[in-house]
Amino acid sequence: MGLFQSIIQKFKGQSIDWDELEETLVAGDLGIRLAMEISDSLKSRNPSVSPEDLASVCREEIAQIMDGKSWSAPTIQKSGKPTVILIAGVNGVGKTTSIAKLAAFLKRQGKSVILAAADTFRAAAIEQLTIWSERIDVPLVKTRYEGDPSAVCYEAHQQAIASGADYLICDTAGRLHTRHNLMEELKKIRRTLGKQDETAPHERWIVVDASTGSNALAQARQFHASLDLTGAIVTKLDGSGKGGSLVAIQHELGIPARFIGTGEKIDDFRPFDSAEFVNTIL
Repeated sequence: MGLFQSIIQKFKGQSIDWDELEETLVAGDLGIRLAMEISDSLKSRNPSVSPEDLASVCREEIAQIMDGKSWSAPTIQKSGKPTVILIAGVNGVGKTTSIAKLAAFLKRQGKSVILAAADTFRAAAIEQLTIWSERIDVPLVKTRYEGDPSAVCYEAHQQAIASGADYLICDTAGRLHTRHNLMEELKKIRRTLGKQDETAPHERWIVVDASTGSNALAQARQFHASLDLTGAIVTKLDGSGKGGSLVAIQHELGIPARFIGTGEKIDDFRPFDSAEFVNTIL
């Protein structure tokens, strides 16, 4: 049951309990701060609103936060150098698979893509991205297990510039957002990419799992502090993930969702559309 339907069901045939409404919004992964703001806004509009009207106004509030945006491919640089997309996230969110899906999406749009396997702390990650790169026929730059991730990104960037590629997508090691040394390594990768193009990486995205709820917001906060994130990829919206964390991330941090993953197949991946999200997923 979606968030708005659960609001209607909870308050059907009874007066609105505003504390219960806040609890429902928090349970929908909107976060405590946003839940309180929405509840206070709804209360000030009409304290005797019906459950159906309540859900409708709540939908309007969230739609306003999501700003009516939809996304496709990131902008190609006018300099002729590749658009560099740095991807980060904690372990287990589907980061490497999302990178492959993103590369396949860009390739279907007729763009040339190079991948950098900079997750050198997990041997299986290099192997996984190698398999994906062969499957979707996209060049991959990689090094040995436990190699220098910054060096991989630098080499891949050189190759992308020399070949005239439209996009370079850099995978990075999955890491706990609370590990300071690993977060510092992300900053080093960012500085290294800037050596050949001071504007790179042009996009810095976090991959979050919709089923992790409020943890997704906590992860985004920490990665944002290190990378100044420009977007998010949200996975597992086909399962138990309610997607409310997307709203909280946009509201608190101003980080828009760019793409969503809805399954295991290579095509189960599409640009984020806020209207569709608010009307169908929530």
